[in-house]
Amino acid sequence: MRYLPFWLASSALALSIGQAIAAPASYSLEQAIDAALTNNPELNIMQARIEQANAQLGESLASFYPQIKTSLSYQHSNNPAQAFAMIIAQRRLDMAQPANAFNNPGFVDDYRPQVSASYSLFRGGQDYYNSQAAELNFEASELEKSAARNRLVNHVTAAYYGELAAMDANTISQRAIESVQSQLHQTQLGYEAGTVLKSDLLSLQVQLAEAQDAQIHAANAIELAQNMLKTLLGLDANDSFAINPAANKNLPQSPASFEQLLNQALAQHPELKAAEKRVAIAEQQLAAAKAAHLPKADAFVSYGSDSKDLTYNSNRDNLTAGVMVEMDVFSGFATQEKINKAEHQLTAVKESARQSRLQIENELKSAQLKLQEALHRAEVSNSASQAAEEALRLVNQQRQAGVVTVSRYLETQVALEKALSRQVSARFDALRAEAALKQAIGTWQ
Repeated sequence: MRYLPFWLASSALALSIGQAIAAPASYSLEQAIDAALTNNPELNIMQARIEQANAQLGESLASFYPQIKTSLSYQHSNNPAQAFAMIIAQRRLDMAQPANAFNNPGFVDDYRPQVSASYSLFRGGQDYYNSQAAELNFEASELEKSAARNRLVNHVTAAYYGELAAMDANTISQRAIESVQSQLHQTQLGYEAGTVLKSDLLSLQVQLAEAQDAQIHAANAIELAQNMLKTLLGLDANDSFAINPAANKNLPQSPASFEQLLNQALAQHPELKAAEKRVAIAEQQLAAAKAAHLPKADAFVSYGSDSKDLTYNSNRDNLTAGVMVEMDVFSGFATQEKINKAEHQLTAVKESARQSRLQIENELKSAQLKLQEALHRAEVSNSASQAAEEALRLVNQQRQAGVVTVSRYLETQVALEKALSRQVSARFDALRAEAALKQAIGTWQ
Protein backbone atom coordinates (compact mmCIF):
# COMPACT_ATOMS: atom_id res chain seq x y z
CA MET A 1 0.00 0.00 0.00
CA ARG A 2 1.33 3.43 -0.93
CA TYR A 3 0.92 6.34 1.46
CA LEU A 4 0.71 10.03 0.66
CA PRO A 5 3.46 12.22 2.08
CA PHE A 6 2.49 13.71 5.44
CA TRP A 7 2.55 17.30 4.21
CA LEU A 8 0.36 16.42 1.23
CA ALA A 9 -2.15 14.51 3.34
CA SER A 10 -2.27 17.39 5.84
CA SER A 11 -2.83 19.92 3.07
CA ALA A 12 -5.63 17.85 1.57
CA LEU A 13 -7.26 17.45 4.96
CA ALA A 14 -7.00 21.17 5.70
CA LEU A 15 -8.47 21.99 2.30
CA SER A 16 -11.39 19.63 2.80
CA ILE A 17 -12.07 21.03 6.27
CA GLY A 18 -11.82 24.59 4.97
CA GLN A 19 -14.32 23.77 2.24
CA ALA A 20 -16.62 22.12 4.77
CA ILE A 21 -16.66 25.13 7.11
CA ALA A 22 -16.54 27.82 4.41
CA ALA A 23 -18.81 30.74 5.14
CA PRO A 24 -22.11 30.70 3.23
CA ALA A 25 -22.63 33.14 0.37
CA SER A 26 -25.49 34.73 2.31
CA TYR A 27 -26.39 34.17 5.93
CA SER A 28 -29.80 33.18 7.17
CA LEU A 29 -30.68 34.38 10.65
CA GLU A 30 -29.89 30.95 12.11
CA GLN A 31 -26.52 30.85 10.35
CA ALA A 32 -25.69 34.34 11.57
CA ILE A 33 -26.55 33.35 15.14
CA ASP A 34 -24.43 30.18 14.91
CA ALA A 35 -21.48 32.17 13.55
CA ALA A 36 -21.81 34.72 16.36
CA LEU A 37 -21.94 32.02 19.02
CA THR A 38 -18.74 30.56 17.57
CA ASN A 39 -16.70 33.67 16.86
CA ASN A 40 -17.88 36.47 19.13
CA PRO A 41 -15.01 37.59 21.44
CA GLU A 42 -17.30 38.21 24.42
CA LEU A 43 -18.29 34.55 24.59
CA ASN A 44 -14.64 33.53 24.40
CA ILE A 45 -13.95 35.87 27.30
CA MET A 46 -16.81 34.32 29.28
CA GLN A 47 -15.46 30.83 28.55
CA ALA A 48 -12.04 31.90 29.84
CA ARG A 49 -13.73 33.11 33.04
CA ILE A 50 -15.43 29.73 33.39
CA GLU A 51 -12.07 27.99 33.10
CA GLN A 52 -10.63 30.44 35.63
CA ALA A 53 -13.46 29.66 38.05
CA ASN A 54 -12.84 25.94 37.54
CA ALA A 55 -9.17 26.45 38.38
CA GLN A 56 -10.16 28.37 41.51
CA LEU A 57 -12.37 25.46 42.51
CA GLY A 58 -9.45 23.07 42.12
CA GLU A 59 -7.27 25.40 44.17
CA SER A 60 -9.81 25.50 47.00
CA LEU A 61 -10.02 21.68 47.06
CA ALA A 62 -6.25 21.43 47.49
CA SER A 63 -6.64 22.24 51.20
CA PHE A 64 -8.29 18.83 51.71
CA TYR A 65 -5.13 17.00 50.63
CA PRO A 66 -1.87 16.63 52.54
CA GLN A 67 0.90 19.04 51.63
CA ILE A 68 4.28 17.39 50.99
CA LYS A 69 7.57 19.26 50.65
CA THR A 70 11.20 18.39 50.22
CA SER A 71 14.04 20.62 51.33
CA LEU A 72 17.81 20.74 51.67
CA SER A 73 19.39 23.05 54.26
CA TYR A 74 23.03 23.85 55.00
CA GLN A 75 24.55 25.47 58.09
CA HIS A 76 28.13 26.50 58.86
CA SER A 77 28.75 27.85 62.34
CA ASN A 78 31.20 27.96 65.28
CA ASN A 79 28.52 29.06 67.72
CA PRO A 80 28.95 26.51 70.55
CA ALA A 81 25.24 25.97 71.06
CA GLN A 82 24.48 25.51 67.37
CA ALA A 83 27.65 23.55 66.62
CA PHE A 84 27.04 21.25 69.61
CA ALA A 85 23.44 20.68 68.46
CA MET A 86 24.58 19.87 64.91
CA ILE A 87 27.20 17.40 66.17
CA ILE A 88 24.57 15.65 68.29
CA ALA A 89 22.09 15.57 65.36
CA GLN A 90 24.85 13.97 63.27
CA ARG A 91 25.45 11.46 66.08
CA ARG A 92 29.16 12.36 66.24
CA LEU A 93 29.37 13.43 69.90
CA ASP A 94 32.51 12.07 71.60
CA MET A 95 32.24 12.31 75.39
CA ALA A 96 35.95 11.52 75.72
CA GLN A 97 37.05 14.82 74.19
CA PRO A 98 38.43 17.56 76.47
CA ALA A 99 35.88 19.73 78.29
CA ASN A 100 37.05 22.91 76.62
CA ALA A 101 36.21 21.37 73.24
CA PHE A 102 32.55 22.07 73.96
CA ASN A 103 33.34 25.78 74.28
CA ASN A 104 35.55 25.84 71.18
CA PRO A 105 34.08 23.36 68.71
CA GLY A 106 35.47 25.20 65.69
CA PHE A 107 33.39 25.54 62.54
CA VAL A 108 30.89 22.73 61.97
CA ASP A 109 29.05 21.94 58.73
CA ASP A 110 25.57 20.47 58.69
CA TYR A 111 23.64 19.27 55.64
CA ARG A 112 20.01 18.26 56.16
CA PRO A 113 17.90 16.78 53.33
CA GLN A 114 14.31 16.47 54.54
CA VAL A 115 10.84 15.38 53.48
CA SER A 116 7.94 16.93 55.41
CA ALA A 117 4.18 16.56 55.21
CA SER A 118 1.35 18.44 56.85
CA TYR A 119 -2.39 17.94 56.93
CA SER A 120 -5.10 20.32 58.07
CA LEU A 121 -7.28 18.52 60.60
CA PHE A 122 -9.63 21.39 61.40
CA ARG A 123 -9.87 25.05 60.38
CA GLY A 124 -13.28 25.93 61.73
CA GLY A 125 -14.93 24.90 58.47
CA GLN A 126 -13.14 27.58 56.44
CA ASP A 127 -11.89 25.11 53.86
CA TYR A 128 -15.36 23.66 53.37
CA TYR A 129 -17.04 27.06 53.04
CA ASN A 130 -14.39 28.30 50.63
CA SER A 131 -14.73 25.19 48.47
CA GLN A 132 -18.50 25.61 48.39
CA ALA A 133 -18.09 29.26 47.37
CA ALA A 134 -15.66 28.23 44.59
CA GLU A 135 -18.09 25.62 43.28
CA LEU A 136 -20.92 28.15 43.26
CA ASN A 137 -18.65 30.63 41.48
CA PHE A 138 -18.04 28.08 38.73
CA GLU A 139 -21.78 27.54 38.32
CA ALA A 140 -22.42 31.30 38.32
CA SER A 141 -19.80 31.78 35.60
CA GLU A 142 -21.56 29.25 33.40
CA LEU A 143 -24.89 31.01 33.96
CA GLU A 144 -23.33 34.38 33.16
CA LYS A 145 -22.06 32.96 29.88
CA SER A 146 -25.59 31.77 29.12
CA ALA A 147 -26.85 35.30 29.83
CA ALA A 148 -24.18 36.77 27.54
CA ARG A 149 -25.17 34.26 24.85
CA ASN A 150 -28.79 35.28 25.34
CA ARG A 151 -27.93 38.96 24.85
CA LEU A 152 -25.79 38.19 21.82
CA VAL A 153 -28.59 36.31 20.08
CA ASN A 154 -30.93 39.23 20.72
CA HIS A 155 -28.40 41.74 19.33
CA VAL A 156 -27.74 39.61 16.24
CA THR A 157 -31.47 39.18 15.64
CA ALA A 158 -32.14 42.91 16.04
CA ALA A 159 -29.27 43.84 13.70
CA TYR A 160 -30.31 41.20 11.17
CA TYR A 161 -33.90 42.44 11.04
CA GLY A 162 -32.62 46.00 11.05
CA GLU A 163 -30.69 45.30 7.87
CA LEU A 164 -33.70 43.57 6.29
CA ALA A 165 -35.85 46.57 7.21
CA ALA A 166 -33.28 48.90 5.65
CA MET A 167 -33.21 46.74 2.50
CA ASP A 168 -37.01 46.90 2.22
CA ALA A 169 -36.92 50.65 2.81
CA ASN A 170 -34.30 50.92 0.08
CA THR A 171 -36.55 48.95 -2.28
CA ILE A 172 -39.47 51.25 -1.50
CA SER A 173 -37.30 54.28 -2.15
CA GLN A 174 -36.11 52.87 -5.47
CA ARG A 175 -39.69 52.15 -6.54
CA ALA A 176 -40.65 55.69 -5.58
CA ILE A 177 -37.72 57.07 -7.58
CA GLU A 178 -38.72 55.05 -10.65
CA SER A 179 -42.35 56.16 -10.34
CA VAL A 180 -41.48 59.82 -9.92
CA GLN A 181 -38.93 59.68 -12.73
CA SER A 182 -41.62 58.27 -15.03
CA GLN A 183 -44.01 61.06 -14.11
CA LEU A 184 -41.23 63.59 -14.40
CA HIS A 185 -40.41 62.41 -17.91
CA GLN A 186 -44.05 62.71 -19.00
CA THR A 187 -44.36 66.11 -17.36
CA GLN A 188 -41.14 67.28 -19.02
CA LEU A 189 -42.61 66.36 -22.39
CA GLY A 190 -45.84 68.15 -21.54
CA TYR A 191 -43.97 71.22 -20.36
CA GLU A 192 -41.94 71.33 -23.56
CA ALA A 193 -45.20 71.02 -25.50
CA GLY A 194 -46.68 73.87 -23.47
CA THR A 195 -49.47 71.81 -21.87
CA VAL A 196 -48.02 71.57 -18.35
CA LEU A 197 -47.13 74.32 -15.92
CA LYS A 198 -43.53 74.75 -14.82
CA SER A 199 -44.64 74.55 -11.18
CA ASP A 200 -45.76 70.95 -11.79
CA LEU A 201 -42.38 70.14 -13.25
CA LEU A 202 -40.58 71.70 -10.27
CA SER A 203 -42.80 69.88 -7.78
CA LEU A 204 -41.90 66.55 -9.34
CA GLN A 205 -38.22 67.46 -9.27
CA VAL A 206 -38.51 68.21 -5.54
CA GLN A 207 -40.31 64.93 -4.96
CA LEU A 208 -37.57 63.10 -6.89
CA ALA A 209 -34.90 64.71 -4.72
CA GLU A 210 -36.75 63.65 -1.56
CA ALA A 211 -37.06 60.08 -2.82
CA GLN A 212 -33.35 60.02 -3.67
CA ASP A 213 -32.55 61.39 -0.21
CA ALA A 214 -34.62 58.61 1.39
CA GLN A 215 -32.80 56.06 -0.75
CA ILE A 216 -29.43 57.39 0.43
CA HIS A 217 -30.52 57.05 4.06
CA ALA A 218 -31.77 53.52 3.45
CA ALA A 219 -28.53 52.47 1.73
CA ASN A 220 -26.50 53.91 4.61
CA ALA A 221 -28.70 52.09 7.11
CA ILE A 222 -27.91 48.82 5.31
CA GLU A 223 -24.18 49.44 5.67
CA LEU A 224 -24.50 50.38 9.34
CA ALA A 225 -26.54 47.27 10.15
CA GLN A 226 -24.09 45.10 8.22
CA ASN A 227 -21.13 46.54 10.10
CA MET A 228 -22.92 45.85 13.36
CA LEU A 229 -23.53 42.26 12.30
CA LYS A 230 -19.87 41.83 11.36
CA THR A 231 -18.85 43.02 14.82
CA LEU A 232 -21.28 40.66 16.51
CA LEU A 233 -20.14 37.75 14.34
CA GLY A 234 -16.49 38.45 15.11
CA LEU A 235 -15.68 39.37 11.50
CA ASP A 236 -13.27 42.05 10.35
CA ALA A 237 -14.61 45.16 8.68
CA ASN A 238 -13.16 44.09 5.32
CA ASP A 239 -14.57 40.55 5.42
CA SER A 240 -17.23 39.76 2.85
CA PHE A 241 -20.65 39.35 4.39
CA ALA A 242 -24.24 39.33 3.17
CA ILE A 243 -27.56 38.27 4.58
CA ASN A 244 -30.29 36.36 2.80
CA PRO A 245 -32.89 38.92 1.66
CA ALA A 246 -35.41 36.11 1.19
CA ALA A 247 -35.35 35.29 4.90
CA ASN A 248 -38.59 34.47 6.63
CA LYS A 249 -40.30 37.70 7.67
CA ASN A 250 -43.57 36.30 9.00
CA LEU A 251 -45.07 38.12 11.92
CA PRO A 252 -44.71 36.47 15.34
CA GLN A 253 -47.59 35.26 17.43
CA SER A 254 -49.22 37.44 20.07
CA PRO A 255 -47.40 37.14 23.40
CA ALA A 256 -48.79 35.32 26.40
CA SER A 257 -49.98 37.14 29.50
CA PHE A 258 -47.43 39.00 31.59
CA GLU A 259 -47.93 36.64 34.54
CA GLN A 260 -47.12 33.59 32.41
CA LEU A 261 -44.07 35.28 30.91
CA LEU A 262 -42.84 36.40 34.33
CA ASN A 263 -43.18 32.93 35.83
CA GLN A 264 -41.24 31.51 32.91
CA ALA A 265 -38.50 34.13 33.32
CA LEU A 266 -38.21 33.57 37.07
CA ALA A 267 -37.84 29.84 36.50
CA GLN A 268 -35.12 29.91 33.86
CA HIS A 269 -33.53 33.32 33.30
CA PRO A 270 -29.73 32.83 33.57
CA GLU A 271 -29.11 36.33 34.95
CA LEU A 272 -31.50 35.69 37.84
CA LYS A 273 -29.97 32.28 38.48
CA ALA A 274 -26.47 33.78 38.41
CA ALA A 275 -27.55 36.48 40.87
CA GLU A 276 -28.90 33.78 43.21
CA LYS A 277 -25.56 31.98 42.97
CA ARG A 278 -23.74 35.20 43.87
CA VAL A 279 -25.90 35.53 46.99
CA ALA A 280 -25.06 31.94 47.97
CA ILE A 281 -21.36 32.63 47.38
CA ALA A 282 -21.48 35.64 49.70
CA GLU A 283 -23.21 33.54 52.37
CA GLN A 284 -20.45 30.92 52.20
CA GLN A 285 -17.78 33.62 52.36
CA LEU A 286 -19.45 35.11 55.46
CA ALA A 287 -19.51 31.68 57.09
CA ALA A 288 -15.81 31.24 56.30
CA ALA A 289 -15.01 34.62 57.83
CA LYS A 290 -16.87 33.73 61.05
CA ALA A 291 -15.09 30.37 61.21
CA ALA A 292 -11.79 32.20 61.74
CA HIS A 293 -12.77 32.59 65.43
CA LEU A 294 -12.55 28.80 65.90
CA PRO A 295 -9.32 26.92 66.69
CA LYS A 296 -7.18 25.29 64.02
CA ALA A 297 -5.47 21.93 64.20
CA ASP A 298 -2.72 20.62 61.91
CA ALA A 299 -0.82 17.33 61.87
CA PHE A 300 2.74 17.22 60.61
CA VAL A 301 5.55 14.74 60.04
CA SER A 302 9.10 15.20 58.80
CA TYR A 303 11.87 12.78 57.92
CA GLY A 304 15.47 13.89 57.42
CA SER A 305 19.14 13.21 57.98
CA ASP A 306 21.95 15.40 59.38
CA SER A 307 25.52 14.94 58.24
CA LYS A 308 28.72 16.97 57.79
CA ASP A 309 28.58 16.25 54.04
CA LEU A 310 25.93 15.11 51.52
CA THR A 311 26.50 11.40 52.07
CA TYR A 312 23.42 9.59 53.34
CA ASN A 313 23.59 7.20 56.28
CA SER A 314 20.49 5.56 57.74
CA ASN A 315 22.16 5.66 61.17
CA ARG A 316 21.83 9.47 61.16
CA ASP A 317 18.22 9.80 60.00
CA ASN A 318 15.45 11.09 62.28
CA LEU A 319 11.67 11.32 62.25
CA THR A 320 9.48 13.97 63.85
CA ALA A 321 5.68 13.87 64.04
CA GLY A 322 3.14 15.89 65.94
CA VAL A 323 -0.08 17.86 66.11
CA MET A 324 -0.37 21.60 66.57
CA VAL A 325 -3.49 23.39 67.75
CA GLU A 326 -3.71 27.17 67.65
CA MET A 327 -6.35 29.79 68.11
CA ASP A 328 -6.29 33.51 67.48
CA VAL A 329 -6.94 35.32 70.75
CA PHE A 330 -6.51 38.82 69.39
CA SER A 331 -5.71 39.81 65.80
CA GLY A 332 -6.06 43.57 66.06
CA PHE A 333 -9.77 43.27 65.14
CA ALA A 334 -8.78 41.93 61.69
CA THR A 335 -11.07 38.91 61.98
CA GLN A 336 -14.07 41.01 62.98
CA GLU A 337 -13.42 43.46 60.16
CA LYS A 338 -13.33 40.58 57.69
CA ILE A 339 -16.70 39.47 59.03
CA ASN A 340 -18.07 43.01 58.64
CA LYS A 341 -16.74 43.14 55.10
CA ALA A 342 -18.40 39.80 54.25
CA GLU A 343 -21.72 40.98 55.75
CA HIS A 344 -21.71 44.14 53.65
CA GLN A 345 -20.80 42.11 50.58
CA LEU A 346 -23.77 39.84 51.24
CA THR A 347 -26.08 42.86 51.52
CA ALA A 348 -24.72 44.25 48.26
CA VAL A 349 -25.24 41.05 46.25
CA LYS A 350 -28.75 40.64 47.66
CA GLU A 351 -29.63 44.13 46.47
CA SER A 352 -27.96 43.39 43.15
CA ALA A 353 -30.12 40.27 42.78
CA ARG A 354 -33.23 42.32 43.57
CA GLN A 355 -32.15 44.93 41.04
CA SER A 356 -31.65 42.24 38.40
CA ARG A 357 -35.16 40.95 38.98
CA LEU A 358 -36.65 44.43 38.69
CA GLN A 359 -34.74 45.09 35.48
CA ILE A 360 -35.86 41.81 33.96
CA GLU A 361 -39.47 42.48 34.92
CA ASN A 362 -39.24 45.90 33.27
CA GLU A 363 -37.59 44.48 30.15
CA LEU A 364 -40.20 41.74 30.00
CA LYS A 365 -43.13 44.15 30.28
CA SER A 366 -41.60 46.56 27.77
CA ALA A 367 -40.94 43.80 25.24
CA GLN A 368 -44.46 42.44 25.66
CA LEU A 369 -46.03 45.88 25.13
CA LYS A 370 -43.78 46.66 22.16
CA LEU A 371 -44.65 43.34 20.53
CA GLN A 372 -48.37 43.91 21.03
CA GLU A 373 -48.08 47.45 19.69
CA ALA A 374 -46.06 46.36 16.65
CA LEU A 375 -48.56 43.60 15.83
CA HIS A 376 -51.45 46.07 15.98
CA ARG A 377 -49.49 48.55 13.87
CA ALA A 378 -48.72 45.84 11.34
CA GLU A 379 -52.39 44.98 11.02
CA VAL A 380 -53.35 48.61 10.50
CA SER A 381 -50.45 49.37 8.16
CA ASN A 382 -51.27 46.39 5.94
CA SER A 383 -54.74 47.78 5.29
CA ALA A 384 -53.37 51.30 4.84
CA SER A 385 -50.73 50.21 2.31
CA GLN A 386 -53.29 48.29 0.27
CA ALA A 387 -55.55 51.32 0.21
CA ALA A 388 -52.65 53.61 -0.70
CA GLU A 389 -51.56 51.35 -3.57
CA GLU A 390 -55.10 51.29 -4.96
CA ALA A 391 -55.37 55.06 -4.59
CA LEU A 392 -52.12 55.59 -6.50
CA ARG A 393 -53.28 53.23 -9.24
CA LEU A 394 -56.50 55.22 -9.68
CA VAL A 395 -54.69 58.54 -9.58
CA ASN A 396 -52.26 57.34 -12.24
CA GLN A 397 -55.19 56.48 -14.48
CA GLN A 398 -56.77 59.87 -13.82
CA ARG A 399 -53.41 61.51 -14.35
CA GLN A 400 -53.04 59.90 -17.76
CA ALA A 401 -56.56 61.08 -18.58
CA GLY A 402 -55.58 64.59 -17.51
CA VAL A 403 -58.31 64.97 -14.87
CA VAL A 404 -56.04 65.34 -11.76
CA THR A 405 -53.16 67.66 -11.03
CA VAL A 406 -49.58 66.85 -10.21
CA SER A 407 -50.23 67.92 -6.63
CA ARG A 408 -52.83 65.19 -6.25
CA TYR A 409 -50.41 62.65 -7.68
CA LEU A 410 -47.66 63.78 -5.32
CA GLU A 411 -49.98 63.54 -2.31
CA THR A 412 -50.93 59.99 -3.28
CA GLN A 413 -47.33 58.98 -3.93
CA VAL A 414 -46.15 60.36 -0.58
CA ALA A 415 -49.07 58.63 1.18
CA LEU A 416 -48.09 55.30 -0.37
CA GLU A 417 -44.44 55.69 0.63
CA LYS A 418 -45.42 56.49 4.20
CA ALA A 419 -47.85 53.56 4.35
CA LEU A 420 -45.26 51.13 3.02
CA SER A 421 -42.62 52.50 5.37
CA ARG A 422 -44.97 52.10 8.33
CA GLN A 423 -45.74 48.55 7.21
CA VAL A 424 -42.05 47.65 7.03
CA SER A 425 -41.31 49.37 10.33
CA ALA A 426 -44.18 47.61 12.12
CA ARG A 427 -43.25 44.17 10.78
CA PHE A 428 -39.62 44.35 11.76
CA ASP A 429 -40.36 46.10 15.04
CA ALA A 430 -42.53 43.10 15.87
CA LEU A 431 -39.73 40.68 15.00
CA ARG A 432 -37.20 42.65 17.05
CA ALA A 433 -39.65 42.87 19.95
CA GLU A 434 -40.08 39.10 19.81
CA ALA A 435 -36.29 38.68 20.11
CA ALA A 436 -36.19 41.12 23.04
CA LEU A 437 -39.02 39.20 24.68
CA LYS A 438 -37.09 35.93 24.35
CA GLN A 439 -34.07 37.54 25.97
CA ALA A 440 -36.22 38.88 28.82
CA ILE A 441 -37.67 35.40 29.34
CA GLY A 442 -34.22 33.86 29.27
CA THR A 443 -34.46 31.73 26.12
CA TRP A 444 -31.98 32.17 23.29
CA GLN A 445 -32.55 29.13 21.07
